[in-house]
Amino acid sequence: MFRGKKMKIIKKCKPCIFFKYCCLLFIFGCVKDPVFKNPQTTCNDQLITNSTFKEVKDLFVDDVIQIQQELVIEAYVISSDQEGNFFSTIHVQDDPVMPTSGFQLEIDLRDSYLFYETGSKIYIKLKGLYLGKSKGVYKLGGVFMSFGKLSVGRLPALAVKDHLFLSCEPVSKLVPTVTSIPELNEDLVSTLVKLESLEIIAEEQSMTFAVPQEETIRNLTNCNGTRIELLNSGYSDFQDKLLPSGNGSVTAVLYRENNDYQLIIRRLNDLDLTSERCSDRDVFLTSDQIFISEIADPNNNAEARFIELYNAGNEPFPLNGWFLLRFTNENITAGSEIDLSGIIIDANSTFVFSPNAAEFESVYGFPPDFELGNNSPADSNGDDNILLVDPFGAIIDIFGLIGEDGSGTNHEFEDGKAVRNSNINKGNAVFTFTEWTIYNDSGGSETLNLPQNAPEDFSPGIR
Repeated sequence: MFRGKKMKIIKKCKPCIFFKYCCLLFIFGCVKDPVFKNPQTTCNDQLITNSTFKEVKDLFVDDVIQIQQELVIEAYVISSDQEGNFFSTIHVQDDPVMPTSGFQLEIDLRDSYLFYETGSKIYIKLKGLYLGKSKGVYKLGGVFMSFGKLSVGRLPALAVKDHLFLSCEPVSKLVPTVTSIPELNEDLVSTLVKLESLEIIAEEQSMTFAVPQEETIRNLTNCNGTRIELLNSGYSDFQDKLLPSGNGSVTAVLYRENNDYQLIIRRLNDLDLTSERCSDRDVFLTSDQIFISEIADPNNNAEARFIELYNAGNEPFPLNGWFLLRFTNENITAGSEIDLSGIIIDANSTFVFSPNAAEFESVYGFPPDFELGNNSPADSNGDDNILLVDPFGAIIDIFGLIGEDGSGTNHEFEDGKAVRNSNINKGNAVFTFTEWTIYNDSGGSETLNLPQNAPEDFSPGIR
């Protein structure tokens, strides 16, 4: 995909010859407003497609194969080597809008954009081509031997015209698939995608796109802290340009390196990172995948209390503008209110709050994620009610009934704990007893009369 440059060799001329060349250059080299046209490529709409991308991919099992069937597929070119970020490859997808599949074509053809510009419809005659899959990318092309094993390699330039045929249809407008980092999947590999609200990570802001003559990975992140790699060629026209400092959209060909997805831009203006960075603005998000997973009031140590939140989502979540509220006993106004701004809960992870970090670490053997202090929502004595509220004032999750003292009810956890059942994966604005397993020292209202001691009866940080 990425390339090396050839050294230009300049031969020294004898003085008289040099003089003649200079004269010719003077006479013919200063043509005003020269016009350069793309090479003429004969179009062909006589071919009939008889296969699909999926059917071709299904031919691959374990090893590289040479396609023997008289198969023809139609495809749309989505990559370009015009600015040097692609080399000897063309990426194609099965539709200009809402594609379902893509291929990487390996060809030994320089400046392929002059023959197959982005949006061009082409027909691919597959008989004789080799099909393989490398690190998650399906490839079509020629073949080479490596350590006794066949691999898909570049199709010789003279053979390209025997397999790739330009349609006579006008160039199509490509509409990238708008998606997000968590939604990326293998069906989108080698297709054109667009991801919004991305920015270069802070540590790389002052860097260039690539190290000269080296394939270079830079990193993009969304406002939740989820990253994706930006793959750049050290021979691209923009290799020495500084990475943009803002936030915005990235249009790119989706690539894959084993389990890691990567973005490869075709040209510099595929990046539109001109808006405020996440750190320069308040980002307020809501989700019902953030919820209370455990509340603890140990029988043997009140200083070892804690409250645990869980993020059931597949990406980190910032709690800017979120609040935890504690309603003591039967009070209908909050006695304690904690702003959770600045806290980020990792994907599929817990976040533990403690009223006493030193005692928590002494008891459980590791520090809590955050210390809230005495009389906070993490310091309940078992008969209080807890609310989790999003930035827009909506109740995302609740434990207990506001206005009812928990003593003797189905939401009492005095000298025990309230644990969210493992099958619950989202918050609930209405307290539902069946979502919880509750231990206490009374056993009222179908709770368990089984006081819990720290540390043996508790598992903070584990769901």
